[in-house]
Amino acid sequence: MPLARSLSMTSLNGLLQCEDEDLPVEDLLLFEISWEVANKVGGIYTVIQTKAKTTADEWGENYFLIGPYFEQNVKTQVEFSEPPNPAVKKAMDTMKSQGCQLSCQFDDKPNIIAHFHEWQAGVGLILSRSQKLPVATIFTTHATLLGRYLCAASIDFYNNLDQFDIDKEAGERQIYHRYCMERASVHCAHVFTTVSQITATEAEHMLKKSPDVVTPNGLNIKKFSAMHEFQNLHSMYKARIQEFIRGHFYGHLDFDLDKTLFFFIAGRYEFSNKGADMFLEALSRLNFLLRVHKADVTVIVFFIMPAKTNNFNVETLKGQAVRKQLWDTAQSVKEKFGRKLYNALLKGEIPDLNKILDRDDISIMKRAIFSTQRHSLPPVTTHNMIDDSNDPILNTIRRIGLFNNRTDRVKVILHPEFLSSTSPLLPLDYEEFVRGCHLGVFPSYYEPWGYTPAECTVMGIPSVTTNLSGFGCFMQEHVADPEAYGIYIVDRRFRSPDESCNQLTQFLYGFCQQNRRQRIIQRNRTERLSDLLDWKYLGRYYMHARHLALSRTFPDKFEMEPSAPPKTEGFRFPRPSSVPPSPSVSQHSSPHHSEAEDEDEDERYDEDEEAERDRQNIKSPFSLGALPQGKKKQHGEYRN
Repeated sequence: MPLARSLSMTSLNGLLQCEDEDLPVEDLLLFEISWEVANKVGGIYTVIQTKAKTTADEWGENYFLIGPYFEQNVKTQVEFSEPPNPAVKKAMDTMKSQGCQLSCQFDDKPNIIAHFHEWQAGVGLILSRSQKLPVATIFTTHATLLGRYLCAASIDFYNNLDQFDIDKEAGERQIYHRYCMERASVHCAHVFTTVSQITATEAEHMLKKSPDVVTPNGLNIKKFSAMHEFQNLHSMYKARIQEFIRGHFYGHLDFDLDKTLFFFIAGRYEFSNKGADMFLEALSRLNFLLRVHKADVTVIVFFIMPAKTNNFNVETLKGQAVRKQLWDTAQSVKEKFGRKLYNALLKGEIPDLNKILDRDDISIMKRAIFSTQRHSLPPVTTHNMIDDSNDPILNTIRRIGLFNNRTDRVKVILHPEFLSSTSPLLPLDYEEFVRGCHLGVFPSYYEPWGYTPAECTVMGIPSVTTNLSGFGCFMQEHVADPEAYGIYIVDRRFRSPDESCNQLTQFLYGFCQQNRRQRIIQRNRTERLSDLLDWKYLGRYYMHARHLALSRTFPDKFEMEPSAPPKTEGFRFPRPSSVPPSPSVSQHSSPHHSEAEDEDEDERYDEDEEAERDRQNIKSPFSLGALPQGKKKQHGEYRN
C-alpha cells in the first residue's frame, strides 16, 4: 500500500488545502492523548479543541480523544455514547472492570496511530514501545519542560542552549523524573514533532533530538461575508469597554474617549516569560514621549493575567456604581426635558431653554456632579491582591510611577482574573474584549507558539509579538512586511534588552500616531492574514506526521516519498502597494502630522485591489528553506 505524498491541494480562499486521499483512514484508528482533552489548563487545550473538527472530518468515527476524567468537565464538555468500534468497546469494558472511569464521545483493525501530547501523556507511549505493541506513535512537545523552568528563572537561555548541564539543571529544580519521562517519550516515539522552529532548536539541545516535523498551531477561522462586519464588532465592543472606563476613571475623566486607545496583554502570570517586564518599561517610555510631544492621545493598558485575589476592589465597584447612577440621573432629566420640549413644540412655541429645567433638575444634577468628586487616584488594579507587596506587576508600576495621574498619557489597569460576560465590572468574554481593543502586546521571551497574538490576528486586531515566539517566526516567514499587516515583531534574540525595549516603544508610539482611517486600513490587512492560521491549511503538517509514523512503523504496508516533508515556510504576503517603501516616509516624527499626508495615503489605498493582489499571491507555489534566503545564523545573542 504505497503512501505517496497524498497532499492534494485545492483552493481555500486562495490558500492551499490538503485532502488525505491516499491514506486509507477507514482501515486505521487514530488516538490523540493529552492531559488537556476536555480539561483547560493552557494553550494545548486550544490546539486540541480547535483541531478536533478538522481531524474528525478527515477520520470520522475512527478518531478518538483520550484525556483525564474530571466530573465537572465531563458534565459540560462531553456527550456520553457507546463506542461503535468493538475493539475500543472491549478495551473500555476491561478498564471499567478495573475501576477506571471513562466516557466516550464516539471491526477490529490492526493499524493504529497514537499521538501523545506533552510528558503527562508520555507514559502511554513509553509502555507501548516497551511492550512492542503494533502502534505508530507520535510525540509532540509544545514547550520543553526544562526550557520553561530555566526561562522563568531569568537565565540567559537562548544564548547558552549548548552550555547547560541538562541533568543537573533538572535535578536542581526537582523535575528530574518529569524531564526523564519527556526525554524518553521523545526518543521512543516513531515521530517527534514540535510547534515552531524556535522550539525545535530548543528541543535539539534540551531533549537531544531534532523534531521530524514542525506542526504550527492553527485556529478555526470564522470568515464574515462582508469586510465591514468585523469592524462593526470592534466598534460595538469598544463602546462596552469605554463604559467600564467611564466608571473606573470617574472624577478623573479629563481625556477624550474618542481619542483613547486600548492596549492589552493577556496570558499566564509569567512576569518575565510573557514579557510583562519589558512591556511596563516600554509603557513608561511611551508615557514620556506622549507627554513631551503634548499628544492628545491617551493609552489605557489592560493586564489580563490571573493571580490570587481577595475579590473585587471596593473603589473599582464604587466607580461602576457611580457611573450607573449618573446614567440613570441623565436619563431621568433627559426624559423630563424631552417631554417639556415636545409639549412646547405641539403648541407651536419655542421653549425658553433657561426655564425648561426647574430647580429640582438643577439640584439633581449638582448632586450627581458632587458624587463624582474623588480624592484618590483611579486604582491600578480591579481586585485586592493577596500578596500586593510582592506582586511583580504592581511593584514595577510603583517603580516607574504609572499611578493613573491626570498628567499621564498612559494609564494602567491590572485585571487579575479571567474575563467573563457575567462579571459586574467588565461584563465581556475574552473574545469580545479582544475585538474591542486596538492593539494586543505580547513581547514574550519564552513563547513556543503564542495563541494570543494569533487570536488577535483572526479577529482583525493588530498585535506585537517577538522573534522568540513561534507565531512571530511563522509570520516573518510568511509575510514580507509584517508591520504593514499589523504584526509588529520585536527583536528579542539579537538585540540587547534596552534596544528591544526601545524598539517596542517605537512600535507603540508609531501606532499612537495613526489616525482612525489608518487603523481601519490596518485592521483590514490584519484580518486578511487569518487564512494563514486556519487548520484547513495548517492541518497538513499533522497529516504528514501521521504518514511518516505509519511508514516507519509498518514499512511493508506504507511507503513515503523522500520529498514528501512539507515545510512550515510558504508563500509570502507582499508589502501592500499603499505602504510607502521607506520606513522614514511611513512614520511621522511627531503625533501632529498633516492632513495632506492622510489624503495621500487615502488615494494610494484600495482595499479591494490589495485583497485581490493577496489572493493571487497566496496561490503561488512556495519553496523556502528553514531560514529566509541569505539569512545567516547570528552569534553573540543577547538575553533580554
